[in-house]
Amino acid sequence: MTTFKALTIAGSDSGGGAGIQADIKTFQELDVFGMSAITAVTAQNTLGVHGVYPVSVEAVVKQIEAIGSDLGTDALKTGMLFSSDIIEAVSEKIKQFKWTRVVVDPVMIAKGGASLLQNEAVNALKQHLLPLALVITPNIPEAEVLADMTIHNLEDRKKAAKHLHRLGAKHVIIKGGHDVDSENLVDILYDGEEYTYLTSKRIQTKNSHGTGCTFAAALTAELAKGQNIQAAFKEAKNFIQVAIEDDLGIGNGHGPTNHWAFKRRKELNSLV
Repeated sequence: MTTFKALTIAGSDSGGGAGIQADIKTFQELDVFGMSAITAVTAQNTLGVHGVYPVSVEAVVKQIEAIGSDLGTDALKTGMLFSSDIIEAVSEKIKQFKWTRVVVDPVMIAKGGASLLQNEAVNALKQHLLPLALVITPNIPEAEVLADMTIHNLEDRKKAAKHLHRLGAKHVIIKGGHDVDSENLVDILYDGEEYTYLTSKRIQTKNSHGTGCTFAAALTAELAKGQNIQAAFKEAKNFIQVAIEDDLGIGNGHGPTNHWAFKRRKELNSLV
């Protein structure tokens, strides 16, 4: 039996809803062996981020080297990288190990509004990491920062996707969750020539903590299994939609998505 492997390079969320915890859960649910390199430890729950404690660059590098020199990986994702120094170090290691199936989730702001990326790190992300990305997965506010423009509608998102593609990302997915004027949620994928649109019903819920991490992790898992970007995009979209629909309802603030939901629903459908 072939064992597919995926690596997440991201921050730890003590509340379990986002970051490496969400990534590992997602990898597991999609039958991929998950590994991690932790960039920062956060004290976090559904009410917000109560502390951010970056890991040293040396420690991040050592974790990645431990994976690359032994286990290897079929795909990887980056999440919260926090500083320009960490971004540059991670980029160098990706090049060293010649990893190509790279998903960049440009985590900048937590659900409660706490900053998870230093301001000076944005340029480092654009300069060093974007050219290595098979796909980048910003939400609308993140795309605005990276493309240095205001996004009002779908046409603006298409322009932002073109801009990010010119910066080096081979594919650009801009998610539509922050487009509050739309009854449906539309995510777009740009491959440098064409746009693909995936539409889903918008779920009215406050329990959406970790949606970006989970979507990117599902995308990474499917790429690790050898799926092409279009197929991986569709499966990741399905995974996060079900995770939002089947609400866990835990915590007193922005609760997490349900990482069990996708596989459980598949199992139930197979019994019908």
